[in-house]
Amino acid sequence: MPDADVIVIEDDEDVRLGCLQALALEGIKATGFETVEDARKALPKNYPGVVVSDIRLPGLDGMSFLAELAASDPDLPVIMITGHGDVATAVQAMRDGAYDFIQKPFASQQFVGVVQRALEKQRLATEVKRLRRQLTTKGDLENRIVGRSPAVMELRELVQSVSSVPADVMILGETGTGKELIARCLHDLSGRTGPFVALNCGGLPETLFESEIFGHEAGAFSGATRQRIGKIEHANGGTLFLDEIESMPMAMQVKFLRVLQERVVERLGSNTLIPVDFRVIAATKADLLELSDEGKFRSDLHFRLNVITIELPPMRNRREDIPLLFDYFVTQAASRLDREPPPVRESVIRELLAHNWPGNVRELRNQAERYALGLKTAPGHDAAGGSISLSSAVENFERGLIVEELKRNDGNISKTADAMAIAKTTLFDKIRKYDIRVRET
Repeated sequence: MPDADVIVIEDDEDVRLGCLQALALEGIKATGFETVEDARKALPKNYPGVVVSDIRLPGLDGMSFLAELAASDPDLPVIMITGHGDVATAVQAMRDGAYDFIQKPFASQQFVGVVQRALEKQRLATEVKRLRRQLTTKGDLENRIVGRSPAVMELRELVQSVSSVPADVMILGETGTGKELIARCLHDLSGRTGPFVALNCGGLPETLFESEIFGHEAGAFSGATRQRIGKIEHANGGTLFLDEIESMPMAMQVKFLRVLQERVVERLGSNTLIPVDFRVIAATKADLLELSDEGKFRSDLHFRLNVITIELPPMRNRREDIPLLFDYFVTQAASRLDREPPPVRESVIRELLAHNWPGNVRELRNQAERYALGLKTAPGHDAAGGSISLSSAVENFERGLIVEELKRNDGNISKTADAMAIAKTTLFDKIRKYDIRVRET
């Protein structure tokens, strides 16, 4: 993507340089091209700037390029440069979607003024798109982060409130709690126009890590036959999601810390510093402070990443969401398999509530998919961690009953105790024991 607010296509070198100099004097970054063919190679999809093009050009002419741009991105402002005999053509260009036209010879201030107005239009259009996307995603958040437990309601509120904050985020959670889902929600709500780039630090050999994340130039090392853009550079304008950050090699942590501090990246085999604008969302299931004390993770990198912390609750601490989530996953699986979702009986829910779910949401989803296929294996039959003791199953079931009754009574302790025929003090003791968060409505 060109680091420019304006692309100028003009085959007359003097006119092209004059345009670029006039824009530079006003602090507007611009890049010039002699032909449409050259400009097209550098023009990215959804270019957030302005295109200025002469009508008469060698090769593809400006009018044909205008039609091409209008078809691919109707909101992109295109300014046409015309000669004396091209006014009628310029008027037609306006009808075909051009933002404005300017006739040769023109004064520098006239040209700059037209470009500035076009840039302002583009900025407003980009902001409107961002707000629309944010509103759509906000309404969709409950369908993505599914659950009615207090822990999940607090999680959705936190994601909503910090998504647009330009700060790095650390997501903490056990395996299977949905760390990448939360990272994607943060990106979608952030308004950032660049891509969401995910990298699992634990699934990458140390020998390939540096090239994968920083990129390399052709000939940088044996086998590097072509230039490669690294994950950091690819995430420019967007979000870089680093899962299992605790697995990042120590040598890479030093280099990555420098990128975070200076927001520039240097490809292997190059001496050029490339500015990058990206947000980092890191995720871990480990205690990074403990790893820092053991010398296995850099404490300065931990503190640099840990600006905003989002902790995901394990499934065992949000059992009230199990029936809703299971039904949701069964319906999803049945739709994907093009079959009717089987009814979820109460006996199945009791089994689900009694299970400890060491694999968290991922394990619950797998169980739901088996159920949708008619493979009604008992929860935990093939899960890591094996079966749980009878006492644990009873406690899990009791916790689920209390949570459900609290929900039916809108969090009212007295009504819940009466409905369950137990003393209020006993109910308080069990709420503390099972770490149940109560939210009265």
